[in-house]
Amino acid sequence: MAAQGLNHTQERRASTSNGGLILLLLLAAYALLLWGLIDAIAADEAGADAGGRIILYVALLSVGAFAAIGFYTLQPNEAAAITLFGNYKGTDRTPGLRWVIPWYGRKKISLRVRNVTGEKLKVNDKRGNPIEIAAVVVWRVTDTGQALFDVDDYQTFVDIQIETAVREIASHFAYDHAEHEEPTLRGDAEQVSSLLREKLQERVAVAGVVVDETKLSHLAYAPEIAGAMLRRQQAEAVLAARQKIVQGAVEMVHHALEQLSERDLVKLDDERRAAMVSNLLVVLCGDRDAQPIVNAGSLYQ
Repeated sequence: MAAQGLNHTQERRASTSNGGLILLLLLAAYALLLWGLIDAIAADEAGADAGGRIILYVALLSVGAFAAIGFYTLQPNEAAAITLFGNYKGTDRTPGLRWVIPWYGRKKISLRVRNVTGEKLKVNDKRGNPIEIAAVVVWRVTDTGQALFDVDDYQTFVDIQIETAVREIASHFAYDHAEHEEPTLRGDAEQVSSLLREKLQERVAVAGVVVDETKLSHLAYAPEIAGAMLRRQQAEAVLAARQKIVQGAVEMVHHALEQLSERDLVKLDDERRAAMVSNLLVVLCGDRDAQPIVNAGSLYQ
């Protein structure tokens, strides 16, 4: 999060020139100066006093050579922060050959989209269970002034904030099986990713960075509890399946009794009805195939 009392550096446009035009002017000036220097040397050899002219032409050529130091190039999605003796003067975002006064400093910075895959972190979820979690973050620099001058190293700063935000988000959610239908890390990935992006954006805004997307790339229980949690998940799955089977079996028995009563196929008293319900539930809910038994006698004998 932003430190209290920090002087924020706002990006502004730098005053720079078209390098191609300056290059043409310098080449033309060099040609004229060289022609004048050669003429002065020839005049001096012929006996004329041209020493002053020679010194002037050499000085001007030196100035031209010094001016050539001001050339630099920018690629698409690249910028250069211009400084003068430590003072920020602005940012040049125009690609191509550029020129600035030679004593101005230039520091290039990429504006391209960056993709960072975070390391696996071992943290505790909302219930205190140790889990392993990692995230993929897509981000880019939007304010070069803040990125270069408001934090020490903006790339390292973003990496550290990603780890901090992932740890914070993991502590807000349970891995799975939350109470009262609360969102979980495993079951609500979109909501978790959205909240992670919001938290991370709050942390890296001071560095002039925008987070475009975040996704969890790895989520698992820590090795020391993975086996126990797997057995728990299997038991819960079996229980859920059993509940579904019993619910379906009850509906089938109810339907069968209604059909028998409506068609008047057989008269069932309460005891025979209970026996039939019991037998049907055993057949429908059992793990093994039922073995038919022919009853030749009466239920009451």
